[in-house]
Amino acid sequence: MIGEENKIILMEDSQNQGCHPEGTAWFEFHMELPSETEPFQLEQAVCSHGFFMMAPNHWDPLSKTLTRPLLLHNPSSPSSSSSSLLVSISQRSQSLAVRVHSVHSISPQQQRHITAQISRMLRLSQAEEKAVREFRSVHIDHPNRSFGGRVFRSPTLFEDMVKCILLCNCQWPRTLNMAQALCELQFELQNVLPYDSCYQFPNEGEYFDRTGNFPSPIELANLSESFLAERCRLGYRARYILELAQAIVEGKIQLEELEELSKDASLSCYKQLGEQLKQIKGFGPFTRANVLMCLGYYHVIPWDSETIRHLKQVHSKNTTSKTIESDLEEIYGKYEPYQFLAFWSEIWDFYETRFGKMNEMHSSVYKRITASNMRSTVNATNKRKRPSRKCQC
Repeated sequence: MIGEENKIILMEDSQNQGCHPEGTAWFEFHMELPSETEPFQLEQAVCSHGFFMMAPNHWDPLSKTLTRPLLLHNPSSPSSSSSSLLVSISQRSQSLAVRVHSVHSISPQQQRHITAQISRMLRLSQAEEKAVREFRSVHIDHPNRSFGGRVFRSPTLFEDMVKCILLCNCQWPRTLNMAQALCELQFELQNVLPYDSCYQFPNEGEYFDRTGNFPSPIELANLSESFLAERCRLGYRARYILELAQAIVEGKIQLEELEELSKDASLSCYKQLGEQLKQIKGFGPFTRANVLMCLGYYHVIPWDSETIRHLKQVHSKNTTSKTIESDLEEIYGKYEPYQFLAFWSEIWDFYETRFGKMNEMHSSVYKRITASNMRSTVNATNKRKRPSRKCQC
């Protein structure tokens, strides 16, 4: 449900329906952006974190449209149906046009659930608006960077948590492959689309073919660890993901309570959430810090070998795992409580300098954004083995 703190206005008389040229139905409604919203650009809000590159998200740089399946029920309820529909989101001045594919209409309740998921992905709550404004006010030394203070996240906390696990101790191409495999598995389990059908993205020759939504806890909970590990090439991560899903379904982990607690941005709530996450297998310091960032806490920077590389390469620091926290504080402490946003603005700018604007990039290029390609020319020529990201996951 959409609370008052992140309520988005559904514009009256803005609903429409029709058919694609190939005969597929669609239903469209508009979400009016709050008047207090900082200058909002959809491409800036979406293309702000590697999560936007991970399945089932699909960003079309030509039409500036985000397309992915979204649930038709309350995503915080682990025992609910996993039915979902493909949704495309584009910007129309001060509103978002939301097109739901394959239907002529949806119920008001389904519309609210879809709106809540979009609001979460784009961080459109009042609390996030406040964070964006305050961050921009203290980060005026780099006003032209494409990162505007919003960090793209998933429509559900469960998807965020699993994707944070997928970031650990592997190269970016493998992270992308694991996310893709999980969505293909969801299609196989639920058949979101008819098995012999495919959806063609507007303005592109690519297909949303046999790829479903991100799997829900209830869809994963009854699978065997060996099957999940082999089907999705997850390795040791399969056990952590499976145990997380089972704990949610059994009620041992209450995602809605975690989300509610995160609305209080106090240090005591941060510590309380951190302690709860610490009890979950597979959630070491790096993964916990990433999940807490997804929940809106920006004063801690998740660090791994890539962070150390960045400080060495950009700040000429002789950083090690023993000095990393003090080095991060020295460089980014002045932006408290938004140290992560300052760091991420810098590293995102560094990525775009190396690889080009993320919002203009074709999805076929995503796997090139690797540690080996980030190295300087000298280091790259001396490289013998492509390194994986190393962290205290």
